[in-house]
Amino acid sequence: MKKISINTLRSMKKNGEKFSAITAYDYTFSHLIEAAAIEVALVGDSLGNVILGHDSTIPVTVDEMAYHTSAVKRGNNHSLLVSDMPFMSYATEIKALENAATLMRSGAQMVKLEGGEWLTEIVYLLSQRGIPVCGHVGLTPQSVHKFGGFKVQGRAEAEAKKMIQEAIAIQDAGADLIVVECVPSTLGTALTAALDIPVIGIGAGASTDAQVLVLHDMLGISKRLPKFSKDFLAGANSIQDALKTYSVEVSNGSFPGPEHCCD
Repeated sequence: MKKISINTLRSMKKNGEKFSAITAYDYTFSHLIEAAAIEVALVGDSLGNVILGHDSTIPVTVDEMAYHTSAVKRGNNHSLLVSDMPFMSYATEIKALENAATLMRSGAQMVKLEGGEWLTEIVYLLSQRGIPVCGHVGLTPQSVHKFGGFKVQGRAEAEAKKMIQEAIAIQDAGADLIVVECVPSTLGTALTAALDIPVIGIGAGASTDAQVLVLHDMLGISKRLPKFSKDFLAGANSIQDALKTYSVEVSNGSFPGPEHCCD
């Protein structure tokens, strides 16, 4: 597997080639992800749920993210390594700079932030200082209490238009990637067409430039499998085969199917 960079992913979008992303939390799985030629390894704050046993991502700390980022980095030298900025770690410009620097020193090659247009100044600040940024719109788990639960976002026309406008603003501020979560397929398609940067979908339909899943969901070992996920371990001979099948199905467009959409 060749080393993946931001330029690699930009070229893939330009050429209409889909790529895959998966969450990673430790050395062993990180190595398996690299061997499966998955382009992006995301150290997600979802570790709060699947590793630490919390009922949301909100309790996760920067120190915990840095610890897991360093472990993932030691297992993978080819996938692009993205690390989540946890809840309230980018509430101010100073916090954003300091905490992003901590994650980058731990091995991250990009940091991911959740939110809309209010993030633009922070995205610009990080980008201008050499820190690549991935945005995250739609259902943003750090705002689950504000949303009143894990609900599909952007169903109404006005909400969809606002989300597209905010995603463009984040891109224009300097973001290099953006994740869109749990939105109707039509909105996932519109976002992908409206943005020049690659769009990574999760429950956003099949038209996005890439797909991302939580590792434990795609292996079918989470307590509850989200509608937009798929158990790739079922019928596979090994975890390695499941990861490779996921990568192949994203690449050829067979995943996600209609049954994995939030329409």
